[in-house]
Amino acid sequence: MSAHDIRSARRPDPDQPMVDVADYVLDYAINSSEAYDTARYVLLDSLATAMMAMKFPECVKHLGPVVPGASLPGGARVPGTSHELDPVQAAFAIGTQIRWLDFNDTWLAAEWGHPSDNLGAILAVADYLGRKSEREGGKPMTVRDVLTWAIKAYEIQGCYALKNSFNRVGQDHVILVRLASTAVATAMLGGTREQIITAVSHSWIDNGALRAYRHAPNTGPRKSWAAGDACRRAVIHAINAVYRGVVGYPSALSATTWGYYDVAFKGETFQFERPFGSYVMENVLFKISYPAEFHAQTAVECAMKLHGAVAGELDQIEKVVIETQEAGMRIIDKTGPLANYADRDHCIQYMVAVPLIFGRLTADDYNDNIAADPRIDALREKTAVSENPRFTRDYFDPGKRYIGNSVQVFFKDGSHTDKVSIDYPIGHRRRRAEGIPVLLSKFEGALRGHLPAHQVKAILNVTAAPARLDAMPISEFLAFFTL
Repeated sequence: MSAHDIRSARRPDPDQPMVDVADYVLDYAINSSEAYDTARYVLLDSLATAMMAMKFPECVKHLGPVVPGASLPGGARVPGTSHELDPVQAAFAIGTQIRWLDFNDTWLAAEWGHPSDNLGAILAVADYLGRKSEREGGKPMTVRDVLTWAIKAYEIQGCYALKNSFNRVGQDHVILVRLASTAVATAMLGGTREQIITAVSHSWIDNGALRAYRHAPNTGPRKSWAAGDACRRAVIHAINAVYRGVVGYPSALSATTWGYYDVAFKGETFQFERPFGSYVMENVLFKISYPAEFHAQTAVECAMKLHGAVAGELDQIEKVVIETQEAGMRIIDKTGPLANYADRDHCIQYMVAVPLIFGRLTADDYNDNIAADPRIDALREKTAVSENPRFTRDYFDPGKRYIGNSVQVFFKDGSHTDKVSIDYPIGHRRRRAEGIPVLLSKFEGALRGHLPAHQVKAILNVTAAPARLDAMPISEFLAFFTL
Protein backbone atom coordinates (compact mmCIF):
# COMPACT_ATOMS: atom_id res chain seq x y z
CA MET A 1 0.00 0.00 0.00
CA SER A 2 1.22 3.52 -0.73
CA ALA A 3 1.92 6.09 1.95
CA HIS A 4 1.53 8.84 -0.64
CA ASP A 5 -1.43 11.15 0.03
CA ILE A 6 -3.96 10.54 -2.75
CA ARG A 7 -5.05 14.20 -2.51
CA SER A 8 -1.56 15.58 -3.12
CA ALA A 9 -0.42 16.44 -6.64
CA ARG A 10 3.23 16.34 -5.59
CA ARG A 11 5.03 13.68 -7.57
CA PRO A 12 6.82 11.18 -5.35
CA ASP A 13 10.18 9.60 -6.00
CA PRO A 14 9.95 6.65 -8.41
CA ASP A 15 8.94 3.32 -6.92
CA GLN A 16 12.03 1.40 -5.86
CA PRO A 17 11.38 -1.71 -8.00
CA MET A 18 11.42 0.46 -11.12
CA VAL A 19 14.64 2.15 -10.01
CA ASP A 20 16.27 -1.19 -9.28
CA VAL A 21 15.46 -2.48 -12.78
CA ALA A 22 16.91 0.64 -14.40
CA ASP A 23 20.08 0.52 -12.31
CA TYR A 24 20.60 -3.15 -13.10
CA VAL A 25 20.07 -2.75 -16.84
CA LEU A 26 22.44 0.19 -17.09
CA ASP A 27 25.15 -0.58 -14.56
CA TYR A 28 25.46 -4.29 -13.79
CA ALA A 29 28.42 -6.05 -15.43
CA ILE A 30 27.85 -9.69 -16.38
CA ASN A 31 30.97 -11.65 -15.46
CA SER A 32 29.61 -15.19 -15.57
CA SER A 33 31.05 -17.34 -18.35
CA GLU A 34 28.32 -19.91 -17.64
CA ALA A 35 25.66 -17.27 -18.23
CA TYR A 36 27.18 -16.32 -21.59
CA ASP A 37 27.59 -19.94 -22.66
CA THR A 38 23.98 -20.66 -21.73
CA ALA A 39 22.78 -17.48 -23.47
CA ARG A 40 24.51 -18.61 -26.65
CA TYR A 41 22.56 -21.87 -26.53
CA VAL A 42 19.41 -19.86 -25.76
CA LEU A 43 19.90 -17.88 -28.97
CA LEU A 44 20.30 -21.04 -31.04
CA ASP A 45 17.39 -22.79 -29.36
CA SER A 46 15.09 -19.81 -29.83
CA LEU A 47 15.94 -19.53 -33.51
CA ALA A 48 15.34 -23.27 -33.82
CA THR A 49 11.83 -22.94 -32.42
CA ALA A 50 11.21 -20.00 -34.74
CA MET A 51 12.22 -22.06 -37.79
CA MET A 52 10.08 -25.00 -36.67
CA ALA A 53 7.07 -22.71 -36.30
CA MET A 54 7.31 -21.79 -39.98
CA LYS A 55 5.64 -25.10 -40.85
CA PHE A 56 2.40 -23.88 -39.28
CA PRO A 57 0.22 -21.55 -41.40
CA GLU A 58 -1.59 -20.25 -38.32
CA CYS A 59 1.74 -18.88 -37.11
CA VAL A 60 2.98 -17.63 -40.47
CA LYS A 61 -0.11 -15.50 -41.03
CA HIS A 62 0.91 -13.32 -38.06
CA LEU A 63 4.43 -12.56 -39.24
CA GLY A 64 4.09 -9.80 -41.83
CA PRO A 65 3.37 -6.08 -41.56
CA VAL A 66 0.37 -5.06 -39.51
CA VAL A 67 -1.40 -4.08 -42.75
CA PRO A 68 -0.37 -5.08 -46.29
CA GLY A 69 2.36 -2.84 -47.66
CA ALA A 70 3.49 -1.47 -44.29
CA SER A 71 7.00 -2.85 -44.61
CA LEU A 72 10.25 -1.03 -43.81
CA PRO A 73 13.11 -1.80 -46.21
CA GLY A 74 16.29 -1.79 -44.18
CA GLY A 75 14.34 -2.38 -40.98
CA ALA A 76 14.28 -5.40 -38.69
CA ARG A 77 14.07 -8.79 -40.37
CA VAL A 78 11.87 -11.69 -39.34
CA PRO A 79 13.99 -14.89 -39.41
CA GLY A 80 12.97 -17.49 -41.94
CA THR A 81 11.05 -14.95 -44.03
CA SER A 82 11.69 -12.05 -46.41
CA HIS A 83 9.88 -9.54 -44.18
CA GLU A 84 11.59 -6.29 -43.22
CA LEU A 85 9.52 -4.44 -40.65
CA ASP A 86 9.61 -1.62 -38.16
CA PRO A 87 11.04 -2.89 -34.86
CA VAL A 88 7.64 -2.79 -33.14
CA GLN A 89 5.96 -5.19 -35.54
CA ALA A 90 9.14 -7.24 -35.95
CA ALA A 91 9.20 -7.74 -32.17
CA PHE A 92 5.67 -9.13 -32.35
CA ALA A 93 6.53 -11.42 -35.26
CA ILE A 94 9.75 -12.83 -33.78
CA GLY A 95 8.18 -13.25 -30.35
CA THR A 96 5.31 -15.13 -31.96
CA GLN A 97 7.66 -17.41 -33.92
CA ILE A 98 9.70 -18.31 -30.86
CA ARG A 99 6.67 -19.05 -28.69
CA TRP A 100 4.28 -20.63 -31.17
CA LEU A 101 5.06 -24.31 -30.59
CA ASP A 102 5.53 -24.11 -26.81
CA PHE A 103 9.04 -25.43 -27.46
CA ASN A 104 11.20 -22.58 -26.17
CA ASP A 105 12.83 -22.42 -22.76
CA THR A 106 11.03 -22.06 -19.44
CA TRP A 107 11.32 -20.62 -15.93
CA LEU A 108 9.20 -22.04 -13.11
CA ALA A 109 8.65 -20.63 -9.63
CA ALA A 110 5.78 -18.75 -7.94
CA GLU A 111 5.17 -17.47 -11.47
CA TRP A 112 6.12 -19.34 -14.60
CA GLY A 113 7.00 -18.19 -18.05
CA HIS A 114 9.40 -18.37 -20.96
CA PRO A 115 12.33 -15.95 -20.75
CA SER A 116 13.33 -16.43 -24.39
CA ASP A 117 10.08 -14.67 -25.27
CA ASN A 118 12.13 -11.51 -24.67
CA LEU A 119 14.25 -12.27 -27.71
CA GLY A 120 11.35 -11.07 -29.83
CA ALA A 121 12.03 -7.53 -28.66
CA ILE A 122 15.80 -7.91 -28.30
CA LEU A 123 16.44 -9.31 -31.80
CA ALA A 124 14.07 -6.86 -33.47
CA VAL A 125 15.65 -3.83 -31.83
CA ALA A 126 19.17 -5.20 -32.30
CA ASP A 127 18.69 -5.84 -36.03
CA TYR A 128 17.04 -2.45 -36.52
CA LEU A 129 19.85 -0.64 -34.71
CA GLY A 130 22.54 -2.79 -36.32
CA ARG A 131 21.38 -2.12 -39.86
CA LYS A 132 20.93 1.56 -39.06
CA SER A 133 24.49 1.66 -37.73
CA GLU A 134 25.78 -0.01 -40.89
CA ARG A 135 24.16 2.66 -43.05
CA GLU A 136 25.49 5.47 -40.88
CA GLY A 137 29.00 4.11 -40.40
CA GLY A 138 28.58 3.51 -36.69
CA LYS A 139 29.73 0.73 -34.40
CA PRO A 140 27.84 -2.50 -35.06
CA MET A 141 25.93 -4.28 -32.33
CA THR A 142 27.44 -7.75 -31.93
CA VAL A 143 26.01 -11.12 -30.99
CA ARG A 144 27.86 -10.72 -27.67
CA ASP A 145 25.89 -7.53 -27.03
CA VAL A 146 22.66 -9.40 -27.69
CA LEU A 147 23.68 -12.14 -25.26
CA THR A 148 24.28 -9.50 -22.58
CA TRP A 149 20.84 -8.00 -23.08
CA ALA A 150 19.31 -11.48 -23.04
CA ILE A 151 20.96 -12.31 -19.71
CA LYS A 152 19.57 -9.10 -18.22
CA ALA A 153 16.06 -9.64 -19.58
CA TYR A 154 16.06 -13.20 -18.24
CA GLU A 155 17.17 -11.97 -14.84
CA ILE A 156 14.45 -9.35 -14.56
CA GLN A 157 11.65 -11.69 -15.61
CA GLY A 158 12.95 -14.63 -13.61
CA CYS A 159 13.71 -12.81 -10.36
CA TYR A 160 10.23 -11.29 -10.32
CA ALA A 161 8.79 -14.76 -10.91
CA LEU A 162 10.59 -16.33 -7.94
CA LYS A 163 8.34 -14.84 -5.25
CA ASN A 164 5.48 -13.06 -7.07
CA SER A 165 2.55 -15.04 -8.46
CA PHE A 166 0.70 -13.06 -11.09
CA ASN A 167 -1.34 -16.11 -12.11
CA ARG A 168 -2.96 -16.16 -8.66
CA VAL A 169 -4.48 -12.76 -9.37
CA GLY A 170 -5.61 -13.96 -12.81
CA GLN A 171 -2.89 -12.29 -14.86
CA ASP A 172 -0.80 -13.90 -17.57
CA HIS A 173 2.95 -14.32 -17.14
CA VAL A 174 3.66 -12.26 -20.26
CA ILE A 175 3.34 -9.20 -18.01
CA LEU A 176 6.94 -9.99 -17.02
CA VAL A 177 8.05 -10.32 -20.64
CA ARG A 178 6.70 -6.84 -21.22
CA LEU A 179 8.50 -5.54 -18.12
CA ALA A 180 11.88 -7.09 -18.94
CA SER A 181 11.74 -6.28 -22.65
CA THR A 182 10.69 -2.71 -21.95
CA ALA A 183 13.68 -2.12 -19.68
CA VAL A 184 16.20 -3.79 -21.98
CA ALA A 185 14.87 -2.32 -25.22
CA THR A 186 14.95 1.18 -23.74
CA ALA A 187 18.58 0.71 -22.76
CA MET A 188 19.41 -0.72 -26.20
CA LEU A 189 17.98 2.43 -27.79
CA GLY A 190 20.34 4.52 -25.65
CA GLY A 191 17.88 5.39 -22.93
CA THR A 192 19.00 7.09 -19.75
CA ARG A 193 18.19 5.91 -16.25
CA GLU A 194 15.24 8.30 -16.13
CA GLN A 195 13.99 7.13 -19.53
CA ILE A 196 14.16 3.47 -18.50
CA ILE A 197 12.18 4.23 -15.35
CA THR A 198 9.67 6.14 -17.48
CA ALA A 199 9.25 3.25 -19.93
CA VAL A 200 8.94 0.72 -17.11
CA SER A 201 6.27 2.84 -15.43
CA HIS A 202 4.23 2.72 -18.63
CA SER A 203 4.63 -1.05 -18.73
CA TRP A 204 3.11 -1.36 -15.25
CA ILE A 205 0.32 1.06 -16.07
CA ASP A 206 -0.68 -1.29 -18.90
CA ASN A 207 -1.68 -3.75 -16.14
CA GLY A 208 -1.82 -7.38 -17.28
CA ALA A 209 -3.53 -9.63 -19.79
CA LEU A 210 -6.03 -12.14 -18.41
CA ARG A 211 -5.03 -15.80 -18.43
CA ALA A 212 -8.41 -16.84 -19.85
CA TYR A 213 -6.86 -17.91 -23.16
CA ARG A 214 -4.62 -20.45 -21.37
CA HIS A 215 -7.32 -22.30 -19.43
CA ALA A 216 -10.40 -24.37 -20.09
CA PRO A 217 -12.96 -23.65 -21.38
CA ASN A 218 -11.32 -20.81 -23.36
CA THR A 219 -7.90 -22.24 -24.24
CA GLY A 220 -6.90 -20.95 -27.63
CA PRO A 221 -4.04 -19.87 -29.91
CA ARG A 222 -3.73 -16.40 -28.42
CA LYS A 223 -1.42 -18.05 -25.89
CA SER A 224 0.98 -18.60 -28.80
CA TRP A 225 1.16 -14.92 -29.77
CA ALA A 226 0.65 -13.33 -26.36
CA ALA A 227 4.40 -13.05 -25.75
CA GLY A 228 4.86 -11.44 -29.17
CA ASP A 229 2.20 -8.94 -28.18
CA ALA A 230 4.11 -8.20 -24.96
CA CYS A 231 7.32 -7.68 -26.96
CA ARG A 232 5.54 -5.32 -29.34
CA ARG A 233 4.17 -3.25 -26.48
CA ALA A 234 7.60 -3.18 -24.82
CA VAL A 235 9.26 -1.71 -27.91
CA ILE A 236 6.51 0.92 -28.14
CA HIS A 237 7.23 1.97 -24.55
CA ALA A 238 10.97 2.10 -25.25
CA ILE A 239 10.55 4.21 -28.38
CA ASN A 240 8.14 6.56 -26.65
CA ALA A 241 10.54 7.10 -23.77
CA VAL A 242 13.71 7.60 -25.82
CA TYR A 243 12.54 9.20 -29.06
CA ARG A 244 9.38 11.02 -27.97
CA GLY A 245 10.18 12.07 -24.43
CA VAL A 246 6.93 10.91 -22.88
CA VAL A 247 6.54 11.56 -19.17
CA GLY A 248 6.72 8.79 -16.63
CA TYR A 249 4.54 7.85 -13.68
CA PRO A 250 6.74 7.50 -10.60
CA SER A 251 4.19 5.75 -8.37
CA ALA A 252 2.71 3.53 -11.08
CA LEU A 253 3.05 0.65 -8.64
CA SER A 254 2.37 2.21 -5.27
CA ALA A 255 -0.19 4.96 -5.86
CA THR A 256 -3.10 4.56 -3.47
CA THR A 257 -6.24 3.26 -5.22
CA TRP A 258 -4.90 3.78 -8.76
CA GLY A 259 -1.53 2.04 -8.71
CA TYR A 260 -0.76 -1.51 -9.78
CA TYR A 261 -0.47 -2.87 -6.25
CA ASP A 262 -3.95 -1.71 -5.22
CA VAL A 263 -5.68 -2.36 -8.53
CA ALA A 264 -4.18 -5.70 -9.49
CA PHE A 265 -2.06 -7.20 -6.71
CA LYS A 266 -4.47 -7.18 -3.77
CA GLY A 267 -2.56 -4.34 -2.15
CA GLU A 268 0.59 -6.41 -1.76
CA THR A 269 4.05 -5.21 -2.77
CA PHE A 270 6.53 -7.25 -4.78
CA GLN A 271 8.84 -9.62 -2.90
CA PHE A 272 12.31 -10.65 -4.03
CA GLU A 273 14.40 -13.70 -3.18
CA ARG A 274 17.71 -12.37 -4.48
CA PRO A 275 19.28 -9.30 -6.10
CA PHE A 276 19.64 -9.16 -9.89
CA GLY A 277 22.69 -10.96 -11.26
CA SER A 278 22.88 -13.82 -13.77
CA TYR A 279 21.13 -16.58 -11.79
CA VAL A 280 18.18 -17.03 -14.14
CA MET A 281 20.17 -17.55 -17.32
CA GLU A 282 22.44 -20.03 -15.56
CA ASN A 283 19.47 -22.06 -14.32
CA VAL A 284 17.04 -21.72 -17.22
CA LEU A 285 15.14 -24.83 -18.29
CA PHE A 286 15.44 -25.82 -21.94
CA LYS A 287 12.66 -27.63 -23.75
CA ILE A 288 14.79 -29.95 -25.80
CA SER A 289 13.00 -33.19 -26.57
CA TYR A 290 9.29 -32.44 -26.47
CA PRO A 291 7.08 -29.46 -27.39
CA ALA A 292 5.01 -29.71 -24.24
CA GLU A 293 4.02 -27.38 -21.42
CA PHE A 294 6.99 -27.62 -19.08
CA HIS A 295 5.19 -28.96 -16.02
CA ALA A 296 4.58 -32.10 -18.11
CA GLN A 297 8.08 -32.54 -19.54
CA THR A 298 9.13 -35.25 -17.11
CA ALA A 299 5.71 -36.90 -17.42
CA VAL A 300 6.34 -37.25 -21.14
CA GLU A 301 9.77 -38.72 -20.43
CA CYS A 302 8.14 -41.22 -18.06
CA ALA A 303 5.55 -42.16 -20.67
CA MET A 304 8.26 -42.67 -23.27
CA LYS A 305 9.97 -45.13 -20.93
CA LEU A 306 6.69 -47.04 -20.53
CA HIS A 307 5.73 -47.12 -24.22
CA GLY A 308 7.33 -50.48 -24.92
CA ALA A 309 5.52 -52.11 -22.02
CA VAL A 310 2.04 -50.82 -22.84
CA ALA A 311 1.79 -50.15 -26.58
CA GLY A 312 0.68 -53.71 -27.34
CA GLU A 313 -1.72 -53.84 -24.40
CA LEU A 314 -3.71 -50.62 -24.83
CA ASP A 315 -7.07 -52.38 -24.72
CA GLN A 316 -6.08 -54.05 -21.45
CA ILE A 317 -5.30 -50.82 -19.58
CA GLU A 318 -7.59 -50.15 -16.64
CA LYS A 319 -5.99 -46.99 -15.29
CA VAL A 320 -3.09 -44.58 -15.85
CA VAL A 321 -1.90 -42.76 -12.73
CA ILE A 322 0.05 -39.51 -12.99
CA GLU A 323 1.54 -37.73 -10.00
CA THR A 324 2.64 -34.14 -10.59
CA GLN A 325 3.32 -30.84 -8.81
CA GLU A 326 0.62 -28.48 -7.52
CA ALA A 327 1.34 -26.09 -10.38
CA GLY A 328 0.86 -28.87 -12.90
CA MET A 329 -2.48 -29.70 -11.31
CA ARG A 330 -3.65 -26.10 -11.70
CA ILE A 331 -2.43 -25.54 -15.24
CA ILE A 332 -2.63 -28.73 -17.28
CA ASP A 333 -4.93 -31.22 -15.51
CA LYS A 334 -7.76 -31.12 -18.02
CA THR A 335 -10.72 -33.38 -18.78
CA GLY A 336 -13.43 -33.29 -21.41
CA PRO A 337 -13.26 -32.39 -25.12
CA LEU A 338 -10.14 -30.56 -26.32
CA ALA A 339 -11.02 -27.95 -28.90
CA ASN A 340 -7.73 -27.23 -30.67
CA TYR A 341 -3.94 -27.51 -30.77
CA ALA A 342 -3.57 -25.01 -27.91
CA ASP A 343 -5.97 -27.02 -25.75
CA ARG A 344 -4.02 -30.24 -26.29
CA ASP A 345 -0.52 -28.98 -25.56
CA HIS A 346 -1.79 -27.81 -22.16
CA CYS A 347 -3.38 -31.12 -21.15
CA ILE A 348 -1.13 -33.49 -19.20
CA GLN A 349 -3.41 -36.45 -19.92
CA TYR A 350 -3.06 -35.85 -23.67
CA MET A 351 0.71 -35.34 -23.43
CA VAL A 352 1.08 -38.68 -21.64
CA ALA A 353 -1.38 -40.62 -23.79
CA VAL A 354 0.37 -39.84 -27.09
CA PRO A 355 3.81 -41.22 -26.11
CA LEU A 356 2.23 -44.23 -24.39
CA ILE A 357 0.47 -45.07 -27.67
CA PHE A 358 2.96 -43.92 -30.32
CA GLY A 359 6.32 -43.66 -28.56
CA ARG A 360 6.72 -40.02 -29.54
CA LEU A 361 5.46 -36.49 -28.93
CA THR A 362 6.01 -33.95 -31.70
CA ALA A 363 4.37 -30.66 -32.58
CA ASP A 364 2.31 -32.44 -35.23
CA ASP A 365 0.79 -34.70 -32.58
CA TYR A 366 -1.41 -31.84 -31.38
CA ASN A 367 -3.07 -31.47 -34.78
CA ASP A 368 -6.66 -32.53 -35.43
CA ASN A 369 -5.76 -35.60 -37.50
CA ILE A 370 -3.76 -37.17 -34.66
CA ALA A 371 -6.20 -36.05 -31.97
CA ALA A 372 -8.96 -37.87 -33.86
CA ASP A 373 -7.40 -41.24 -32.94
CA PRO A 374 -9.96 -42.64 -30.46
CA ARG A 375 -7.26 -44.35 -28.39
CA ILE A 376 -6.02 -40.97 -27.12
CA ASP A 377 -9.30 -39.90 -25.55
CA ALA A 378 -9.86 -43.44 -24.30
CA LEU A 379 -6.60 -43.26 -22.35
CA ARG A 380 -7.37 -39.75 -21.15
CA GLU A 381 -10.62 -40.98 -19.64
CA LYS A 382 -8.71 -43.69 -17.76
CA THR A 383 -6.09 -41.28 -16.40
CA ALA A 384 -6.06 -40.02 -12.82
CA VAL A 385 -3.89 -37.02 -11.92
CA SER A 386 -2.94 -36.10 -8.35
CA GLU A 387 -0.43 -33.92 -6.55
CA ASN A 388 2.71 -35.44 -5.09
CA PRO A 389 3.71 -33.13 -2.19
CA ARG A 390 7.40 -33.94 -2.63
CA PHE A 391 7.28 -32.84 -6.25
CA THR A 392 5.73 -29.57 -5.11
CA ARG A 393 8.35 -29.00 -2.40
CA ASP A 394 11.23 -29.70 -4.77
CA TYR A 395 9.63 -27.43 -7.36
CA PHE A 396 9.92 -24.44 -5.03
CA ASP A 397 13.29 -25.36 -3.50
CA PRO A 398 15.76 -22.75 -4.90
CA GLY A 399 18.56 -25.29 -4.75
CA LYS A 400 16.66 -27.81 -6.86
CA ARG A 401 13.98 -26.21 -9.06
CA TYR A 402 12.80 -29.72 -9.96
CA ILE A 403 9.72 -30.37 -12.10
CA GLY A 404 8.94 -33.94 -11.08
CA ASN A 405 6.31 -36.31 -12.43
CA SER A 406 5.60 -40.01 -12.19
CA VAL A 407 3.51 -42.31 -14.40
CA GLN A 408 2.27 -45.82 -13.72
CA VAL A 409 -0.07 -48.00 -15.78
CA PHE A 410 -2.45 -50.57 -14.28
CA PHE A 411 -4.01 -53.40 -16.28
CA LYS A 412 -7.37 -55.14 -16.03
CA ASP A 413 -5.81 -58.42 -14.87
CA GLY A 414 -4.41 -56.74 -11.74
CA SER A 415 -0.85 -56.38 -13.01
CA HIS A 416 0.90 -53.06 -13.44
CA THR A 417 4.04 -51.46 -14.78
CA ASP A 418 6.75 -50.06 -12.58
CA LYS A 419 6.13 -46.56 -11.32
CA VAL A 420 8.47 -44.38 -13.37
CA SER A 421 9.48 -41.13 -11.67
CA ILE A 422 11.73 -38.37 -13.02
CA ASP A 423 12.61 -35.35 -10.92
CA TYR A 424 14.03 -33.01 -13.54
CA PRO A 425 13.94 -33.09 -17.34
CA ILE A 426 16.77 -33.19 -19.82
CA GLY A 427 16.65 -29.40 -20.16
CA HIS A 428 17.52 -28.85 -16.48
CA ARG A 429 20.85 -27.32 -15.43
CA ARG A 430 21.82 -30.60 -13.75
CA ARG A 431 21.52 -32.40 -17.10
CA ARG A 432 23.35 -29.84 -19.27
CA ALA A 433 26.05 -32.27 -20.42
CA GLU A 434 23.34 -34.67 -21.60
CA GLY A 435 21.05 -31.97 -22.93
CA ILE A 436 23.26 -29.66 -25.00
CA PRO A 437 24.05 -32.21 -27.74
CA VAL A 438 20.30 -32.82 -28.07
CA LEU A 439 19.71 -29.05 -28.21
CA LEU A 440 22.27 -28.69 -31.00
CA SER A 441 20.62 -31.53 -32.89
CA LYS A 442 17.27 -29.79 -32.47
CA PHE A 443 18.86 -26.59 -33.84
CA GLU A 444 20.38 -28.25 -36.88
CA GLY A 445 17.22 -30.18 -37.67
CA ALA A 446 15.11 -27.05 -37.45
CA LEU A 447 17.43 -25.18 -39.82
CA ARG A 448 17.45 -28.00 -42.35
CA GLY A 449 13.68 -28.16 -42.21
CA HIS A 450 13.25 -24.58 -43.42
CA LEU A 451 16.38 -22.94 -44.83
CA PRO A 452 18.40 -23.63 -48.01
CA ALA A 453 21.39 -25.93 -47.56
CA HIS A 454 24.02 -23.24 -48.21
CA GLN A 455 22.54 -21.02 -45.48
CA VAL A 456 22.40 -23.92 -43.05
CA LYS A 457 26.07 -24.67 -43.73
CA ALA A 458 27.07 -21.05 -43.11
CA ILE A 459 25.07 -20.89 -39.86
CA LEU A 460 26.50 -24.15 -38.53
CA ASN A 461 30.04 -23.04 -39.37
CA VAL A 462 29.79 -19.80 -37.43
CA THR A 463 27.86 -21.20 -34.48
CA ALA A 464 30.47 -23.93 -34.05
CA ALA A 465 33.02 -21.24 -33.12
CA PRO A 466 31.70 -19.33 -30.07
CA ALA A 467 34.34 -16.57 -30.13
CA ARG A 468 33.69 -15.89 -33.81
CA LEU A 469 29.94 -15.91 -33.26
CA ASP A 470 30.16 -13.51 -30.33
CA ALA A 471 32.20 -11.01 -32.34
CA MET A 472 29.90 -11.09 -35.38
CA PRO A 473 27.55 -8.14 -35.93
CA ILE A 474 24.06 -9.33 -35.06
CA SER A 475 22.70 -8.05 -38.36
CA GLU A 476 25.24 -10.15 -40.24
CA PHE A 477 24.23 -13.22 -38.25
CA LEU A 478 20.51 -12.66 -38.77
CA ALA A 479 21.10 -12.21 -42.50
CA PHE A 480 21.84 -15.95 -42.67
CA PHE A 481 18.19 -16.56 -41.72
CA THR A 482 16.67 -14.35 -44.44
CA LEU A 483 14.79 -15.91 -47.34
